[in-house]
Amino acid sequence: MALLVIASGVVLLVTTVTASRRDDPPVLPAAPVAHSGVQRGVSAAQERLRRVPEDAGTWAQLGAAYVEQARVTGDPAYYAKAQGALDTSLRYRPERNGAAHIGLGALANARHDFAAARDHAEQARLALPDTAEVYGVLADALTQLGEADAARAATQRMVDLEPGVPAFTRAAYDFEQRGDVGSARAALLRALDAASTPAEVLFIRYHLGELAFDNGDLAEATDQYDRGLLVDPHDVPLVQGHAKVAAARGSLDEALAGYADIVARVPSPQYIHEYANLLRAAGRTADASRQFEVLATQERLLASAGSTDDLSRSVAAADRGDPATAVAAARQEWSRRTHPLVADALAWALHLDGRDAEAVEYADLAARTGWRNATFAYHRGIILAALGRPDEAVVALDLALTTNPHFSPVDAPAARTALAGLR
Repeated sequence: MALLVIASGVVLLVTTVTASRRDDPPVLPAAPVAHSGVQRGVSAAQERLRRVPEDAGTWAQLGAAYVEQARVTGDPAYYAKAQGALDTSLRYRPERNGAAHIGLGALANARHDFAAARDHAEQARLALPDTAEVYGVLADALTQLGEADAARAATQRMVDLEPGVPAFTRAAYDFEQRGDVGSARAALLRALDAASTPAEVLFIRYHLGELAFDNGDLAEATDQYDRGLLVDPHDVPLVQGHAKVAAARGSLDEALAGYADIVARVPSPQYIHEYANLLRAAGRTADASRQFEVLATQERLLASAGSTDDLSRSVAAADRGDPATAVAAARQEWSRRTHPLVADALAWALHLDGRDAEAVEYADLAARTGWRNATFAYHRGIILAALGRPDEAVVALDLALTTNPHFSPVDAPAARTALAGLR
């Protein structure tokens, strides 16, 4: 079977508090469709364990449900609950407990400990060599570690075993990272055909919208986000998609209101960071600084819950104007994994620190995958310009803006200015 299909399933998990403004919209509950399904799984497992407290399989199910609950609610407190449940499963069944290792691998992926996730997936494979979920955890870990060929093989195995939503969405991410946007979209549409729950439909519609947005098609992105919102009008990722489109179309007030709602409900570092940059684009520098402070708090809370994400720390430091911290964090992340996102972050941090000769090596690594990533192209273009290579810089900056002219409310205008100056 040919490999088909996005997102590695590794999701930035988040935390609890955020600064608010008097004109913020009222806080709405977390997306009911996604949350209710997860809660039902937790409740069912807890009920069975009240009757059969030594059931290792149910403890593993409960642990996996807690990992998903952390993703849906943005509360890293569920990490510790997941760890406890999965450790209990191993205590009752210490040998060949594939389900527990699958859960521990998913938890390690969520905490960004991708090497540990890979190791747990390999242990799960020994017990459950023909279980598709094993290869999902393995593919997620290998993708983030930068082992693209091995990740592709794991995804292929998953597609062969169970050609459904989890396999197709992972394969789409593989296609996207290689620059094959058409195949990525086709794979997501295959996933949509295979979807059997509202939560799956929401997930796929969001990623179809993201794929369109990242490639500059605002009409298609809006259509996909809208179709998802018909299923759940309060789904946070889809609301975020709409806010990004509003910003791209110049409706900053609408976009800011959307992000204020989002970070009040699910204060993910990703969302807070995007909100801070949107505030920067709107000229509200004091408000942006406050959001960066909230982001730092969220990162500390995640760290206290066992998560390590020096990539996000580097990107945030770069946007805050702290290149020394950005370089140190990116180097730390690069020592653990060689994913293109890390190469790009390290390249940009080195550029901001005035070290363009080093920076271009990492920018070239990020570009070499073929990923149509406007941010990669923008960073590389600015670095090439700083090195006195204007013709190459023009090509890179033009690629950034033709890929997605709205890739960042701060950097896209900077790319246009730089390109005009070079020409």
